[in-house]
Amino acid sequence: MTTELRRDVLRIPGAADPAAGRLPILHGIARPGFDSAVAPYPDMARNLDYGRPPTLLPYTTQDSYTRERSPRELPTLVLENEVLTATFLPDYGGRLWSLVHRPTGRELLHRNPILQPANLALRDAWLAGGVEWNLGGTGHWPLTCEPLHAVRLGAPDGTPVLRMYEFERMRRVVMTVDAWLPAGSPTLLVHVALHNPAETPTPVYWWSNIAVPQSADVRVVAPAQRAFHFDYTAQLKLIDFPAGTAGDQSYPARFPAAADFFMDIPAGERRWIAALDGNGSGLVQTSTDRLIGRKLFQWGVGAGGRRWQEWLSGPDAEYIEIQAGLARTQLEHLELPGGATWEWVEAYGLLEADAAAVHGTWEESRRAVAGALERLVPRASLEAALGEAQRFGAAAADSRTRAGGAPAVGEPGAGARGGAGASAVPEVLHRGSGWGALEVAAGAVPTDALRPFGSCDAAQQPWLDLLQTKRLPSSEPPASPITGPLWRALLEASADDWHALYHLGLLRLADDDRDGAREAWTRSVADRPNAWAQRALAHLAASTDERADLTVAAHRIQPDLRELTIETLQALLAADRAAEALDLIAALNVADREHGRIRLYHAQAALTTADIDQVRRLLDEGITVDNLQEGEASLDLLWLAAHPDLPAPPEYDSRMLGS
Repeated sequence: MTTELRRDVLRIPGAADPAAGRLPILHGIARPGFDSAVAPYPDMARNLDYGRPPTLLPYTTQDSYTRERSPRELPTLVLENEVLTATFLPDYGGRLWSLVHRPTGRELLHRNPILQPANLALRDAWLAGGVEWNLGGTGHWPLTCEPLHAVRLGAPDGTPVLRMYEFERMRRVVMTVDAWLPAGSPTLLVHVALHNPAETPTPVYWWSNIAVPQSADVRVVAPAQRAFHFDYTAQLKLIDFPAGTAGDQSYPARFPAAADFFMDIPAGERRWIAALDGNGSGLVQTSTDRLIGRKLFQWGVGAGGRRWQEWLSGPDAEYIEIQAGLARTQLEHLELPGGATWEWVEAYGLLEADAAAVHGTWEESRRAVAGALERLVPRASLEAALGEAQRFGAAAADSRTRAGGAPAVGEPGAGARGGAGASAVPEVLHRGSGWGALEVAAGAVPTDALRPFGSCDAAQQPWLDLLQTKRLPSSEPPASPITGPLWRALLEASADDWHALYHLGLLRLADDDRDGAREAWTRSVADRPNAWAQRALAHLAASTDERADLTVAAHRIQPDLRELTIETLQALLAADRAAEALDLIAALNVADREHGRIRLYHAQAALTTADIDQVRRLLDEGITVDNLQEGEASLDLLWLAAHPDLPAPPEYDSRMLGS
């Protein structure tokens, strides 16, 4: 058969798509639990200290989901040849949802049987399963539950190519993921390109996050004898791998606790990682050399790890993650120079090696997998694929031009990069956001026929108006946030009302100009009392009491905004003002009072005021926090405070450390 690229539909029980909230994320990413001065490599020490964003602007939270699931139909984009079927979810960050080995019918990835968001990403909502592309900063990226643009291109030999791309707004980088399956290829090839269109450098972070099934006999193998270990209790430390005090750490199902292992792969070694079962077979991932990092993440088989996996994927759907990144660890960021493009090729496929060797000594296992990998996809072939990817789209257009005509819109391979007459756009398969189109209109992102960003949507219209008229129209609620030097310059020159001043403060905060942000927000509130700037001023408060006062003031103006209610309760509890929190909860409508996060804060406030009967009543009735955060122990601690002699039941056990 010839390789096919087609649209399809995934039918799955799932929660509704998480919608973006109204409140921008003002906090940044915390510094790592690691002393960079003791990093064993100079570049690693530099990377650990570099590039952590002061805020997650311009993004807002995505925490509006529930755990109520119903039958869903999701658009998919499918690549298929004789050996593999690869299914992508363009509405969820272009995630590779499934990779099936056709001759055996074997699913190589953890294909989640449900679609259930949970609070593990930078913006909150995240899905388990498949292969997630992570760009931005330490954590699951801001577009993991957002749509990407997708078009059909052609490789030089005519093989269809799925191109997915978007403008990532925090780092202001154009990211591109190209996927293709050459005829007869046993591996899916993925080309990633990160382009910085600005003249100045920007910090970048990339990890391909690969979920694979976990079972008792699965061994994770990589070309390393040491790893940077993080167990969620102490600092990152360099250890021997896989031998540990508790046993062979390359078998994740043997350990109760969650842990990260970042492989310390020697320079010059081929970069790969594999998760292989008792028969010596399973998924392997490899890449060209720019992607130097490899990681194993395990939930652990203790009560907390089992609970988290069931929370994410339902019962009997255990998985681990093997990952590949630009740096050695996920605590590092690298500097992408102005105008530069970094790119690499990854390969995913079924690797089969001698089972006795795979499960023999570590040296035998690494040697067996390395040999089987070279037979499956030679290292040189990936370098050739990288060169081929740089010509995607151009060859087909040029050949049609030589044949006497430009490619028709919508035809496979339409569009060109160079070549007389090759100006038609490629077939559009899916639509992402309008933010890239806005930046093209502003001249910050160059026009590219092979990455068409379409047109602006309603969310971008106020900023298009600012670009064209030099005035930002006022609105309630405010326009969607934005970042970037052009937009700040336009508002620095024109902001003179509460709405424009509010956005000027956000732009200044994104540039880590905290004093400038405070000045703009103070002027915004003076021009017109508004919850948005009042809440933003609370972020800059010098004490927990000041923050609580400012947040309460914001809540008085917008009492029906649930996001703000939750933040206000957080601030009151942090300031040890539980009685005020209880008064605020009592004044809420029934729907807000019954919200899981607010019920949790209700119980915590009751505990602080020594109303233990109220705490037990709330626990007995049930507290389900739909967006319980990874590693959050609030329910465990609440139960133990109310029932010190009883172990926490499974629904309240969210520990990451096993038991």
